[in-house]
Amino acid sequence: MQDDPQKRKIVSRRHFSFRLNAYFFIVFLMFSVLIIRLAILQFVEGPSLKAEENNIGSQKVMISPIRGDILDSTGYPIAYSTSTQSLYYKLNPDIRKKLPKGSTAKEQQAVIEERMRPFAEQLASIFAEYGNPAKQMTADDVIRQLDLGFKKNTISTPRRIKTDLTNDEIAYFMENRDLFDGIDIVEESVRHYDNSSIAVQLVGYLKKFNSAVNTKGLDFYKDKKEDTTDPKLKYLDQEDVGMDGIELMYQDVLRGKNGLKIYPINALSKIIGPPTITNPEKGDDLYLTINKNVQLRTEDAITRHLAYLKTSPDILKVNQKPKTGYAVAMEVNTGKVIAMASMPDYNTNVWSGGSISQEDYDNIEYYLKNGTIRDVLAPYEDEKEAGKHAPSMVMLGSTQKPLSVLVGLNEGLFTTTSTYPDTGTFTFGKKGSEVPIQNALKHAYGTLDPAHAIGKSSNPFMAAMVGDRMYRKYDGNIEGVDKWDAYMKEFGLGIKTGSDLPFENEGIIEYYHEAETASTQSALIRASFGQQARYTVLQLAQYTATLASRGKRMKPQFVDKIVDSDGHVVQSIEPEVLNSVDFPEAYWEEVEQGMRLVNVSAAFSGVNYTYASKTGTSQQSVGGKLVDNAVFIAYAPAVNPVLAVAVVVPEGGFGAKGAAPIARRIFDAYDDEIGLSGKPRKLTYSNNSTVGTTTVTEQTATGDAVVTKTANAE
Repeated sequence: MQDDPQKRKIVSRRHFSFRLNAYFFIVFLMFSVLIIRLAILQFVEGPSLKAEENNIGSQKVMISPIRGDILDSTGYPIAYSTSTQSLYYKLNPDIRKKLPKGSTAKEQQAVIEERMRPFAEQLASIFAEYGNPAKQMTADDVIRQLDLGFKKNTISTPRRIKTDLTNDEIAYFMENRDLFDGIDIVEESVRHYDNSSIAVQLVGYLKKFNSAVNTKGLDFYKDKKEDTTDPKLKYLDQEDVGMDGIELMYQDVLRGKNGLKIYPINALSKIIGPPTITNPEKGDDLYLTINKNVQLRTEDAITRHLAYLKTSPDILKVNQKPKTGYAVAMEVNTGKVIAMASMPDYNTNVWSGGSISQEDYDNIEYYLKNGTIRDVLAPYEDEKEAGKHAPSMVMLGSTQKPLSVLVGLNEGLFTTTSTYPDTGTFTFGKKGSEVPIQNALKHAYGTLDPAHAIGKSSNPFMAAMVGDRMYRKYDGNIEGVDKWDAYMKEFGLGIKTGSDLPFENEGIIEYYHEAETASTQSALIRASFGQQARYTVLQLAQYTATLASRGKRMKPQFVDKIVDSDGHVVQSIEPEVLNSVDFPEAYWEEVEQGMRLVNVSAAFSGVNYTYASKTGTSQQSVGGKLVDNAVFIAYAPAVNPVLAVAVVVPEGGFGAKGAAPIARRIFDAYDDEIGLSGKPRKLTYSNNSTVGTTTVTEQTATGDAVVTKTANAE
């Protein structure tokens, strides 16, 4: 059948119409998909894509938090921080390549410095053009900051070249970042310490976080290394963190929170505009219980008295030259530590920048630790020689005797009216091998009641009436030593004081070892007059305050209040009683009477307040020789006591002459500045005594006393 042309034309038009409709449908469909996709991009994925765009087009720099201040009880700044922009440089390891073979470390340093000199000169010229004229740096200054002898840091540690950069200096380095490989601008908090060196071991010091994490014996920062979801709390490798004392103890309070600086950059990573800044949050401030003036006068009293003792006839043993002294002054009713001195000390600003040279570290190594809370060696250049001398923790000596009498009374070993005939010697042990216990200088004191036994410091009384009778009461069993140990701990001896200070020592108890290797009789007898345990000076101060308060052992307080950056009080630290000792009032009165009978009139002549005290001469075998350590405890006034003081001078001789004069100066300082009667005395006074002369000649505009002393002071 022949095709109909008209039909073919109609079919052809239909096919064309179908294809055209299909084409338009496909185009419509494609445009619909495109529109939907654009809508998704704009309304659904837009925010996340915008954030990614910002992330690609910006550079984030974390800003270290500004550390809170540490102030004394009057508000005087002991440690404070300022925010600054600093220039850091990371050394290229290649500078150590191809050094002359066989060259010494000093020769290698010279070669490296020569290689780095063009760079140092370039930086110096930039500082000269854009920096503060008053804070210019030469090429030699830059070389020193680079530490090319690697005395402070390893090669991988960024060097801080300059702080307090001007805006022009910052702009120049930011705009020319590609010309300075290894350069970094860091906004950081710089720590400053008062140059008077106020309670430096108590306050502590700072180091860089990345160094603190790897410090042996300090696990505090290992957990801080873990990432946190809050960028404000993330520790930065180059931020300064507390390493000891209050700086470490209150690290979380002082630290604050990070800030953030966001720089806009182009595709070439070049900064193209000003940054967006979220400022760091300043940490809270700490108001210490330490009184600046009392603290400085305490430090001065120790320093001057050590100088006096070096040539003093009061030191009876040949070649015994005291080099260190320690003191703690603690309020009886509050537990507030008003002064804590570990002398000699050092200037904490040597840690500026969070690092220190080996030379500087060697110079302060023996002064770094707080000898009032831990065992610290005397500052001798040779460590072996240092080991031949008494450290900071010594036996109590006769300062143990007030507590020994309390134990004897409470155990029913004797009464307040009991007497003992002191012939100068008491012996114990098997017949034929008796061990003699004698008084100092072999004195015989005659008939003594408990109070006079304390006043005369009778070793035979304590040995016979306390140690030996306690041994017999418990039939020679170890329970007697256990009972003794329990009494000691009630007064804070042999346990930590509760101060929470890092690295505090709980004491070194030896009476258990003596009981095991010798006998319980020997352990208790020797413990009764203070020759069986070594304690810290802070423990002695707490023990003294417990005697003064008649049984309330207070927690030592170092911080009075915590204040935020706006001046609002965040926390006030309240007094805390750790435990109470319940003895009859007659027992306390007997001990107080005995402590008032102790003769320290040479050191305390002319005072206008009453006091109760106990001297101690702690004998200790070190380096194959027996040394005398001066120990002294006291509280004042004798009735309703306010302040307790403990002083230890290793190898200082008798406590009455080696330590008591220091305590007197501390009581005077407290009376002047705070007041033993409740208000500051601050009157012109003169003290003429056999141990020295002190005259307050005037007062400054701030009320600080200006003290002049004679050459034979202390």
